[in-house]
Formats: sequence, C-alpha cells, structure tokens
Amino acid sequence: MQDLKHIVESLLFAAEEPLSIAKLRDIVETTDSKAIRDALADLVEEYDRRGGGFWLREVAGGWQIRSRPEYHEWIKRMLQPSPQRISRAALETLAVIAYKQPIIRADIEYIRGVDCGGVLRQLMERKLIRVLGRKEIAGRPLIYATTKLFLEMFDLKDLNDLPTPKEIAEYGSMTEEEQREPSAPTPDNMRNDNQSSSPDSESETDVDPNIT
Repeated sequence: MQDLKHIVESLLFAAEEPLSIAKLRDIVETTDSKAIRDALADLVEEYDRRGGGFWLREVAGGWQIRSRPEYHEWIKRMLQPSPQRISRAALETLAVIAYKQPIIRADIEYIRGVDCGGVLRQLMERKLIRVLGRKEIAGRPLIYATTKLFLEMFDLKDLNDLPTPKEIAEYGSMTEEEQREPSAPTPDNMRNDNQSSSPDSESETDVDPNIT
C-alpha cells in the first residue's frame, strides 16, 4: 500500500490509546500483518535516529507515540496547576496488586497491614485496577487485577515488564526526603513464585496519566 508508513504514523498520532497491529490492520483494510509490523519498525528506527521529544513505544498490547521520559517534567509544568493526585498509600496498594494479581482485598490488607477499602476505591476510580469476578470461598470476595491504563501509565508492554514495587510506589514527583522514607514492600516478599505476568499515609504523589 502506498505510504503505509505515513498512514500508520497518522493513525498513531491521532489515537488516544495504543493501537494493536490487528486494529491498525482493520483500519487500513489489509490482511498483511507483516506490512504493518514493517511500517512500525521503520517508524521506531526513524524516531530513534532523529531523536527529538517523542518516540514510538509498544505498550499495553499496542503501539503509541509517547513523549520521551526526559521531557515529562516540562509537560507536567504545562499541565499544572491541576494534576491528578494519587496517595502514597494507593500507590503502595497498586504495587501489591500488580505483583500478586489476581488478589482479593483480605490478602492485600494482610500484606500491607492496614485497611485498604478507601485506596481500592481510589484506584478503581482512576481505572488503574478492575474487578475480575468473585473468589469461590466464604463471602465470595471480589478479585482485583490491574488494567490496561496501568500498563500505559508505567510504559509497559505487558505484566512481564513490571517495574519494581519500589518504583511503582515512588512513581511521580517526590522530594528527596519522601524518597528516603519506607515505601512499598520489597520484591522478595511480594513476587509470586509462579509470577507470569504502617497506617495509610496522607502524603500524595502527582501522577498524570495524560503524559504519554
């Protein structure tokens, strides 16, 4: 197809979320997945060679044009004074869910040692976690897991590319003093053996999902 690379680039530029190869294939009305992959590979190489303020990344099962991390501070300045805020307690809870999912509330609270009802609601409102269903035990508690938006926020291809729990808990702008404070549980006591994929603090961390 003529100018397929430029067509794919324009679609990625206009999209508000990552586009999968299947989605791109449907939009351009082709069955040639290899041609789409080749176009993406050419764009990745072109952006890397050129440098600049953005690059093409494979995240959350798709492809997205994103600003480079070294320029996020400037973008945050532009978006102030109203960034979305997520408490440190919520970020620590998110780290637990990310590494132990699927997981029920009782297990989250056992790991963190505090009630997590409020932070679970906050994470649900931010669309960073979702309910998979109910566990077939007494009380049939809800089962939680992370969402596609979580992958997008942390620039991850999939759950196999997870950052450390400490990186999740410290995500965003924090002072040096905050970074020295105890944060999320360490990887040793959080990772599943078969991984595949203190009271709640009132301090908050700026997190802006609009930065891509």
